This record gives sequence, structure tokens and C-alpha cells, in this order.
Amino acid sequence: MNTATLNNRDGDWRDSRRYWWLLSILTMLLPVGAVQMVLLTGWPVMWWFGFLFVFGVIPLFDVLLGEETANPPEESVPELERDRYYRWAVYVSVPLLYAGFLYAAWVAATWGLAWYSYLGLAVSTGCATGIAINTAHELGHKPDRVEKWLAKVALAPVFYGHFYVEHNRGHHVRVSTPEDPASSRFGETFWAFLPRTVIGSLRSAWHLEKQRLARQGKPVWSPANDNLQAWALSVLLWGALVAWLGWAVLPFLVIQSLFGFQLLEVVNYLEHYGLRRQKKANGRYERCRPEHSWNSNRRVTNIFLYQLQRHSDHHAYPTRSYQSLRHFDESPQLPGGYASMILLAWVPPLWFRVMNPRVAAHYGGDLSRANIKPSIRERVLAR
Repeated sequence: MNTATLNNRDGDWRDSRRYWWLLSILTMLLPVGAVQMVLLTGWPVMWWFGFLFVFGVIPLFDVLLGEETANPPEESVPELERDRYYRWAVYVSVPLLYAGFLYAAWVAATWGLAWYSYLGLAVSTGCATGIAINTAHELGHKPDRVEKWLAKVALAPVFYGHFYVEHNRGHHVRVSTPEDPASSRFGETFWAFLPRTVIGSLRSAWHLEKQRLARQGKPVWSPANDNLQAWALSVLLWGALVAWLGWAVLPFLVIQSLFGFQLLEVVNYLEHYGLRRQKKANGRYERCRPEHSWNSNRRVTNIFLYQLQRHSDHHAYPTRSYQSLRHFDESPQLPGGYASMILLAWVPPLWFRVMNPRVAAHYGGDLSRANIKPSIRERVLAR
């Protein structure tokens, strides 16, 4: 598959990945794929199809097909941004997410599955609902009111609606600083980061909405509260499923949610690990630049994740759409795509062995400039 971004024959540029972006839609149907693979092969391991696809197939093709570092020419970006095809390529993910999610919930509650099959289907579904948080991420950054509501709808299955508030108005302001709960620290394991970011992001989202509503003269317990709107969608969805399928579906809902939102948080973990914006003389942090995010140009993962791995450009220009995001040579690069890096992050000794030297190299050996876990800072700097 030729996914080279630049095609300048006859002076015309075309996005040769234009139709490949639709592959991202397939991840919404991972639970359907799990059920169908079990029916086709009879192998119980296929209940884990979603996990095997995300953490086996995608990393394999990342290695086989390599990187894509070309950028769209800037003169073509306005036309790219106006092309509604790219928006519809995101919109269609939402109904397919619900189709796969509802189908999997029905199977989990009515097929009398063994516990390991039930667990596998829930994890496969969590892969889809976790990736759908990235769909919500792409939608939630846009000013269009319909897209903002679609973002909340996409977050409903995983019951993580406060991400809509915290990511846009919290993380993007504090990114790569010690104050950001979604920016991981040098020497911090993912398993220590997870409760810190979950609790911290929830508190931050509530505080941000409380401030916003106070400026409008409204109480925090208001229908206008974006957190309450998003959580209400989850309560409505989960409540309807329990009413339809009975309590047997509840463990499935909880497991897929836990696995789904930890996928979001492990991606947060690897995106800014150890990176820190420096404070200026006036006490304010410097502007977020490409060197404050870890990037990866693995082409297959970028296709499936709407170029989330070009994270530096996203933070510099949050409303810039996925098809226009750029690679910067000065951005620190991950040694693999997100899927393979997640596997490392789950095993802290492997993660530290691979990433700690890269953080040190990024700062030219001066780790005093890194975002270090406070309890080990003196020891790291002494070393």
C-alpha cells in the first residue's frame, strides 16, 4: 500500500492516503470481528480478537510498512481543512461504534459464555471503545456544535465523558508541566501514573466546569455542565442496556470501560513522558513546542488513529484537523508505534530501559530540565 503523502506530478498535490483513513472505522467493529472469528474458527482465543489485532497485527504492519514523514504542502492545507470528506470519515465511526458495542453487549449477556470468553469479548470491546476516545478527541476539538455533541456520544460507552472538558481546557493548557495530571514524569511507572491521572483529571474537569459556569452566573449542578451532560449519556446508555439485557451485562460494561479508558491514559503516559516546558523569567511556562511531545510516524498506526502520533503539531495547533498534521524533525521520536509502546509501558522495567536513555539524550544529558517524579528527583540528578 502506497501511503506517501506527497504527490506533486504536474504540480498538483493529492492526499494519497485519502481513502486509507477509512480503515480507522474498522476498529469500531473489533467486537463484531471477535464474535465472527469465533463462529468461523471455533477457537475460544478469538474472543480476544480485538486485543490480538490492536497489539499484534497493527505493530507487525507498522514494522513491515515503516514510517511516513512527508507533510502536506502548506498551500494545500486550507483546501484540506475545507474538504468535508475528512469530517464524514470521522462521523461514520460513531454509529459503527454503537453497532459493535450493542452487538457485543447482547452476545455477552445472552450467549452463556465461559468466564474467559466473556472477559475476552469485554476486552475486545474495550479496544474499540478505547480507540473511540480518540474519535471523540478529534471531534471535541472542533468548534462545530454538532461535532462537540458527537464527541460526548462517542465517550458514553466507556463512561469517561469528563475527558471532553479536561483534555481541551486542562491538558492543552498545562501539557508537559508538573501541574498536568495527564503528563507522566521521568521514573514514574504507568501503574503509578494511572490512578494519579484518573483522579487528577476528574478533579480538574469538575473544577474547570465550575469556573466556567460561575462566570456565566450558573451553579455547577446545572444542565449546562458539560461533565454532567456527558455522564448523563453514559447513565442513559448503560441503564437502557441493563433494562434490556439484565444484570448479566453489567460486568461486561465495567470491564470494557476500565480497559477502554486505561488505553487512553496509557497513550497519555507515553505522549509526554519526562518532557517539561521550562519556566520563563516571569514565572510562566514557555509556549508548547514540537519538542514537548513524543511522536511516531509509523504509518499504519497513524492511519488507524487519525494521525494522533503527530502529537506535537496537534498541541501547537489543536484545531488543525488530522489530515493536515505535520512531522517536525525536532520532535523527539518514539522507537515504535503507539501499540508496541503501550506493551512496553505495561511492563515498567522494559519501558524505563527503552525510554529513560531517550529522555536523557533529548536533554543532552541535563535531566534537570526533565519532568522527574518528585520522590526520585534528587537521586536522579545526583546520578
